[in-house]
Amino acid sequence: MENVFQIVGYQNSGKTTLMEKLIRAAAEKGMRVAAIKHHGHGGAPDAKDSTRHQQAGAVLAGVEGEGILQLNIQQDNWPLVEIIKLYSFFPIDCIFVEGYKKEPYPKAVLIRNEEDLPLLKLENIHCVISWIPLSDVPYKTFQVKHEEEYIPFILKKTTL
Repeated sequence: MENVFQIVGYQNSGKTTLMEKLIRAAAEKGMRVAAIKHHGHGGAPDAKDSTRHQQAGAVLAGVEGEGILQLNIQQDNWPLVEIIKLYSFFPIDCIFVEGYKKEPYPKAVLIRNEEDLPLLKLENIHCVISWIPLSDVPYKTFQVKHEEEYIPFILKKTTL
């Protein structure tokens, strides 16, 4: 599956809200969208975010954490590459991934405050969406309130 795009950031940076907006925008364009959420806060996954992804228009939505992939399939752990392989059996056009910061897929990084700046060292960053003013950032940068600019930018990355 080539059309994978990640949304990464620390807790409460707006990842799920951005995922909803991207899924909705892609679905409105007639795309069949899938979503994968990484539940990285310990414990079994909570389906509330994948439910939000489905309500936004995802035809396939899953959440993974503690080795549980909420599609009612369980094994010791679920590397992102294996989940993407599983999703490839479904008729989808793109996959938006929430989390999995260290994976190599193209990504948008959400920066909420200065403590989040170490995220700019991740690989394969295609853009940065920031709550604070940034300067000297070597990536395409958007302010969080300018979604009319970054939503089309990201959607274009998923349809190449």
